[in-house]
Amino acid sequence: MPQDFMPGLAGIPAAKSAISDVDGQRGVLEYRGIRVEELCLKSSYLETAYLLLFGHLPTQPQLTRWHEDIVHHRRIKFTIVDLLKCLPEQGHPMDALQASVAVLGMFYPGRTVQDIDNNYWSAVRLVAKLPTLVAAWARLRQGNEYIPPRDDLGFAENFLYMLTETVPDPVWADVFDDCLILHAEHTMNASTFTGLITASTLADPYTVVASAIGALKGPLHGGANEEVVQMLQAIGQPEKARPYLEEQIRRKQRLMGFGHRVYKVKDPRALVLQRLCEKLFKESGRSPLYAVALEVERVAAELLTGKGIYPNVDFYSGIIYNKMGIETDLFTPLFAMARVSGWLAHWLEQLRENKLFRPDQIYSGEHGRSYVPIAGRPEPRP
Repeated sequence: MPQDFMPGLAGIPAAKSAISDVDGQRGVLEYRGIRVEELCLKSSYLETAYLLLFGHLPTQPQLTRWHEDIVHHRRIKFTIVDLLKCLPEQGHPMDALQASVAVLGMFYPGRTVQDIDNNYWSAVRLVAKLPTLVAAWARLRQGNEYIPPRDDLGFAENFLYMLTETVPDPVWADVFDDCLILHAEHTMNASTFTGLITASTLADPYTVVASAIGALKGPLHGGANEEVVQMLQAIGQPEKARPYLEEQIRRKQRLMGFGHRVYKVKDPRALVLQRLCEKLFKESGRSPLYAVALEVERVAAELLTGKGIYPNVDFYSGIIYNKMGIETDLFTPLFAMARVSGWLAHWLEQLRENKLFRPDQIYSGEHGRSYVPIAGRPEPRP
């Protein structure tokens, strides 16, 4: 029986991985050894997804085939569209996404997880179809028709088109593509761990991703960028940032978009996202939320000096999506769209030397109790 107990397995290594690494002291995030800032400058989401999944940057023929395979598998069957139409329109998009991903596994059985070729096509379908599912639900719940993908559009460009029925400005597509890169992977976290637990049972990849989506939905993991936008809207004006933060700190309330379990400096993804904000605003005009965010960050730096609490990836990403006109409750599904490549990379890595996750527990209950007939049972204490 283990004697040490770490609630939530905090800080306990659960796997070895060559997929990504974080240096929290220096604020460095690497995918397969390449810094994420460099990938945003030089790569694309699809190329980065290939890197994460297969361990190396693709050659030109490999990238061409990967892109063609993704484009060919973007569409979803009409029966899946019909399924989405049957879901309650007031439901959260993450519930719709989890349900539809699970259904994909019924159309494309991937149970033979030791089959390398089958695993490749499962990865292609999941990377290709998640944006279609997210965009389809966003439109169907408003009573609008589903817009099929266009083969002539790039990955980010096509998603924004399916969402709005308008081909986006190239700057918008570039910014959105970089956002997907920044959210694609981040070592061991709640959703990745959930996916690994499911994968260790040799479940199919659709079940693995559906389980990871369920973990991402929780407000302590995904969804923080939704709450950041709501916080900035509640503050309203830069001059109101200080009294708001002072009150939050006095009440010992969490400051949304700040702090990270790993980073002891500003999240490198937040730095990139700030630059993306400026790039987007130069093309489309500034967001009033951005001025509030800058003041919140400045005041927080004064009030939280020495506590190692800085903006994380959620602080600025929601501002970008808000400026693009994307509904707030779609922010976490966008996260899932990007992170699916990281989840699948960990799934493939897990399969190489699979071992069933079976942690132990420390029992804290009673022993030797007797069964009491129902007539003699006392009322439970409040």
